[in-house]
Amino acid sequence: MNKDSSNIDGNEARFSRYTVTSALPYANGPIHIGHLAGVYIPADIYARFLRLKGEDVVFIGGSDEHGVPITIKAKQEGVTPQQVVDKYHNIIKESFESFGISFDVYSRTSDPVHHSTASAFFRKLYEKGQFIEQESEQFYDEEQKQFLADRYITGTCPHCSFDRAYGDQCENCGTSLNATDLINPKSVLSGNPPVLKPTRHWFLPLNHFEPMLRKWILEGHKHDWKTNVYGQCKSWIDQGLQPRAVTRDLDWGVKVPIEGADGKVLYVWFDAPIGYISATCEWAEKNGKEWEPYWKSKDTKLVHFIGKDNIVFHCIVFPAMLHAEGSYILPENVPANEFLNLEGDKISTSRNWAVWLHEYLQEFPGKQDVLRYALCAAAPETKDNDFTWKDFQARNNSELVAIYGNFVNRTMVLVHKYFDGKVPTATQLTPEDQMVLDTMATFPERISQSLSHFRFREALAEFMNLARLGNKYLTDAEPWKVFKNDPERVATILNISLQICANLAILGEPFLPFSSKKLSAMLGIDGNLWKIAGGSNIVAHGKILETPELLFEKIEDQQIALQIEKLEKTKLQNQNIKPTLTPAKASATFEDFLKIDLRTGTILSAEKVAKTKKLLKLEVDTGLDRRTIVSGIAEQFSPEELIGKQVVVLLNLEPRLIKGVESHGMLLLSEDHTGKLQFVVPEGGVANGLPIN
Repeated sequence: MNKDSSNIDGNEARFSRYTVTSALPYANGPIHIGHLAGVYIPADIYARFLRLKGEDVVFIGGSDEHGVPITIKAKQEGVTPQQVVDKYHNIIKESFESFGISFDVYSRTSDPVHHSTASAFFRKLYEKGQFIEQESEQFYDEEQKQFLADRYITGTCPHCSFDRAYGDQCENCGTSLNATDLINPKSVLSGNPPVLKPTRHWFLPLNHFEPMLRKWILEGHKHDWKTNVYGQCKSWIDQGLQPRAVTRDLDWGVKVPIEGADGKVLYVWFDAPIGYISATCEWAEKNGKEWEPYWKSKDTKLVHFIGKDNIVFHCIVFPAMLHAEGSYILPENVPANEFLNLEGDKISTSRNWAVWLHEYLQEFPGKQDVLRYALCAAAPETKDNDFTWKDFQARNNSELVAIYGNFVNRTMVLVHKYFDGKVPTATQLTPEDQMVLDTMATFPERISQSLSHFRFREALAEFMNLARLGNKYLTDAEPWKVFKNDPERVATILNISLQICANLAILGEPFLPFSSKKLSAMLGIDGNLWKIAGGSNIVAHGKILETPELLFEKIEDQQIALQIEKLEKTKLQNQNIKPTLTPAKASATFEDFLKIDLRTGTILSAEKVAKTKKLLKLEVDTGLDRRTIVSGIAEQFSPEELIGKQVVVLLNLEPRLIKGVESHGMLLLSEDHTGKLQFVVPEGGVANGLPIN
């Protein structure tokens, strides 16, 4: 296959180089399987694929080491922010290297090269007049004597009344907030109500870029971006973009590089994506290259791999920054994935409900490809998906061992048994032989098409179909029965089987690099052979093969039981943790209590609110009427399981407009320290509309 034939369309041919970025993980904790399935495995597969095609590619990674999550972690651990990022950057970097994520550079945003790059970028926009400078009132903790970043403020959401909303977002209903929107705000640092004090900041007026973004995304990428990415972008743009602050009152981060900005740093969402650029500068310096063509040449294809929580920053905010600067290209694609759950529950670092990469590498030595395979096969490409240890075991035992590994091992063993490890010569081909060879020749293009369109699960399935083709061919041909009477026929069968093995080694490299390297060594092939993939003469006849080794081994029930037991212990620990209870609210008079109208009711229907992940629109029979109530419970309850459920309704709550739906009332639920919700319900089934006193 030549370079041109692997292009997905004529438009692809205009690219001379590729810049591939992966989301910068916060250096406040290790990497887990959700990160891998959502971002790093697909990014690595794509970068490896491009290299195998002979493309000029730089694959960028790095740790995001600024922002409030880092300072919060430092306070929790009683250390400095620099100590936090040094610790976790090394854990993350070493885990990625051991797992085979093939970054060309893995940088960090605390490096001087990043500070200088981000400072220069800000100053360029500042000198071009791209920022709005304005004074505004922001929350200030008088006891701690500092302005409060959004995540240092909690309060009651004005939309859904969730009482632990952050200053930038309510995690219950998903609504973006300003800290000043919160009801009864409190400082996370002292627990005291903050005061408003004037402070000056610089804002990027996203509304100025709305026409450009509308044309570029909604018209230009309607047909090639994933529907979840396009839909979220359209929702943001249609709601109208607003100016967004690019500076913050903090002492940890990139200092704002202009006079009069003492005590201010670049907001992390502004400086982190510039980390892709600074990492490219670092890579270019070390490799004697120019960095600018990878970010400024129109024949460069820029692709961002991220999770769905980063779509707005990579599709709207960062492109607006690049466009404002004036000399940069914009991303051609942002193939964001949805979220991966673990054993039916949302992955949570705070609850330790995760499979950590560094622990996996210790507990399953030499099995990097098994996790790569299982996570790619279950990748949340179009919707949230679930990882279970039983599925992981089944993928290994029933697919990698029983199909791929079995075929390769049988072929190699038979060649050593019948031909002393020397590749036999194929002679007369049967129609069945030719059909297998013709089918084999189609797999490089099928896999290339899927990878070029960011359909990694589909590409992996095609790869495994090639292994199935070989397994079935060898089983049907039965060379162990034929050899006694027709060794020449067996020579042909095993030659064809070896060519299929060679194609598996080549085409499997993006997905399973460790086992592909092992198989290539057994076959005695090396170098970049992607251009001849599909061929039937990759392993030359007469070559002496290496001694066969198993590519994969069975994972026993006991190994899986240990992992499930580990999670069960985590679940039990979470249940036994004494919850930190919310302090009692201010006293209410008896007359205040009498104003509350609580009634029994029944949910008649339920459906998800469009373009939200947490909201359900419920129709509730209150006995007095039927009304719509919007509730932020979609992540824990499906619409189907709620229909017919008896509930307690706060009837006389003032109506609120939530995501375009008017909500009349509120349901009563309790929430434990793990975030699990339970309905407060009347016992035994009662009539709707009964008052609760």
